[in-house]
Amino acid sequence: MDEKFQMGGSVGGASLTGNGAGVSASMGSAPGRAAPAGDGLIGGGAAGGGDLIKDTSMQDFVADVIEASKQQPVLVDFWAPWCGPCKQLTPLIEAAVLKAGGRVKLVKMNIEDHPEVAGQMGIQSIPAVVAFKDGQPADGFMGAVPEGEIAAFIDKVAGPAGPSPIEEMLEQGQTALDTKDYGGAAQIYAAILQAEPGTVAALVGMMECYIGTDQADKALELLDMVRQQMPDLAEDPALATLETKIELLKQAEALGDTGDMEAQLAADPDNHQIRFDLAVALNGRGDRTGASDHLLHIIQHDRDWNEDAARTQLLQFFETWGAKEPATKAGRRKLSALLFS
Repeated sequence: MDEKFQMGGSVGGASLTGNGAGVSASMGSAPGRAAPAGDGLIGGGAAGGGDLIKDTSMQDFVADVIEASKQQPVLVDFWAPWCGPCKQLTPLIEAAVLKAGGRVKLVKMNIEDHPEVAGQMGIQSIPAVVAFKDGQPADGFMGAVPEGEIAAFIDKVAGPAGPSPIEEMLEQGQTALDTKDYGGAAQIYAAILQAEPGTVAALVGMMECYIGTDQADKALELLDMVRQQMPDLAEDPALATLETKIELLKQAEALGDTGDMEAQLAADPDNHQIRFDLAVALNGRGDRTGASDHLLHIIQHDRDWNEDAARTQLLQFFETWGAKEPATKAGRRKLSALLFS
């Protein structure tokens, strides 16, 4: 048993006297979080407690707690209807157990109706939460503790959480994108969005699938749809970065064939505007190293050209490419060498 949790002690919350009278409680507001709602873009549903959260009685305690804890940790929440801090703790601990995704179960015992177990365990203050593992009490806490402490307690009892199913699917989707399996990636992202419509990484991944198959207009349509139907996501940095990427692709498309620009540049190597346009066009065609090198050339020979346009454009490229992209890493090294030489 954790040294901070002692059976029979009054640590916080409502103090119990013999008959439950004389309650002293300090109420506070419990933080809440709204769940994303399905909005017509893709289907969604609300998560329920299922068998992760239940009430128990003296008669069912052995089955619901002792036996069940041999399969996975069980948190027992001892509470009473007249206990103010209990009402404060309940939504927090229920949300934490649901978020834990099955690593623990929560069993609630009303000690006013079933005082025997709390009495046998020497609990004199509620709310009291006791974690059972392998049929035995293993740890616990008393009082209406903050949400973060509840999450840390669950991690301590059940071990740290591994990647969620959604996180694993996102990794699979990214792998498919990296190998240009756009069809496979799109299927994965569609499945994620069916389950969790507001998953920004999946929305961005779906747009990347459109971009990878030369359908930037469809990516832009999806981006507009997201902003209309999910206004809470409108300012997400990942969506803003993707929008910039689409704009750059459309600029590259408008510039036309790179062959003509390369010929002009060969005849006039000091024409920074042609070199700048060529860099934008090359980026749109996937030649990130070539795009970076042309902008670096401008910076090296005329750092202040067009109000520092080359450096500004290069930094925008780095943002849309991502920090892990080899062209970003190489370009940043070269840019640093130029700026600080």
